[in-house]
Amino acid sequence: MSKFQHFLPVDDEGYYGRFGGAYIPEILHANVENLKEAFYHWADDEEFKAEFDDLMRNYVGRPSPLYHARRLSEYYNTNIYLKREDLNHTGAHKINNAIGSALLARRMGKKRIIAETGAGQHGVATATVCALMGMECIVYMGATDVARQRPNVERMKMLGAKVVAVTSGNKTLKDATHEAIRDWCCNPSDTFYIIGSTVGPHPYPEMVARFQSVISEEMLRQVPQLTGKELPDYVVACIGGGSNAAGAFYHFIDRPEVQLVAVEAAGLGVDTAETAASMACGAEGIIHGSRTMVMQDADGQIIEPYSISAGLDYPGVGPLHAYLHSTGRAEVLAATDRQALDAAYRLTRLEGIIPALESAHALAALDIKKFAPSDVVVVNLSGRGDKDLETYLKYNEASGK
Repeated sequence: MSKFQHFLPVDDEGYYGRFGGAYIPEILHANVENLKEAFYHWADDEEFKAEFDDLMRNYVGRPSPLYHARRLSEYYNTNIYLKREDLNHTGAHKINNAIGSALLARRMGKKRIIAETGAGQHGVATATVCALMGMECIVYMGATDVARQRPNVERMKMLGAKVVAVTSGNKTLKDATHEAIRDWCCNPSDTFYIIGSTVGPHPYPEMVARFQSVISEEMLRQVPQLTGKELPDYVVACIGGGSNAAGAFYHFIDRPEVQLVAVEAAGLGVDTAETAASMACGAEGIIHGSRTMVMQDADGQIIEPYSISAGLDYPGVGPLHAYLHSTGRAEVLAATDRQALDAAYRLTRLEGIIPALESAHALAALDIKKFAPSDVVVVNLSGRGDKDLETYLKYNEASGK
């Protein structure tokens, strides 16, 4: 067993309370078992960790800064710090897991890498590490997302990846994940599936959280240095599948004095059919290999999600987050498209930082929830907004900002 489980409430079968597990077709059973064995072996290997740490430092550019947003703090009358994952190589937190997973794939002798992507950041990160390590890369992306995230599509192609536009369903992240799993079922022996979030069958939720835990590991050092407090009062992160939130929460899960706040994409509102807030609107079910909270109808059929943010447009959530929500360990908020867009413009105008639309949902918590003047609030700025400029420009024109 991995020592990293100290921070995650997960058992040997991958269950976080009643959530999690591995609901997979027989053809993938051996692959998943091999992955689990490899992960638990290599995660504690000193050579593996040294190579991971070296790439984090010298390739990704870590540690990412913890920035005191002074003007934003004045606006909200609290102490706001931004964990600047947007400054990583490739522009988001996704590179952390992509590097860890690719290193694991190489040690398992896998040379063909597949991935799914919504906003394109995980696809870019996976294509980047495949170029670095000389691996074949195939990225599945919903046709809707291909159209609205064109800059990232072109980046993936430039890096040598094959981008497969998925035209089934709603043509978004859920459908891209379906196709990636189908590919894995057809090519189980030579293919490694790098899942971009804390979703999927065990050990993926734990494995992705482990590689992303570098985020909160750095916070443990940075918060005392910058604030004089041992721990932050709040850690806030957006949540779709939940990788950046898992990384930001990881080392604080067993520290109840730190309040964890996850912000879902409400879309046009949780009281409408146009939403992606699976914990606010979903029910327990199985999706992509694990039991979690899923947006589904009375017959158990998946309800198509909606969000202005391609990276949060997913009808489920990772089992860790379903567990944290069900136990009350994490507070879950839901931010609408408009609230996220307003928060993005506020950060841009006050701090000169353009956030990804995903990160903008986390920033919207500052408008939804009241924080005390003495609080230290760390918001995980999971990605930069270059990829979303077209959406921001449309909003700018419509609102006259």
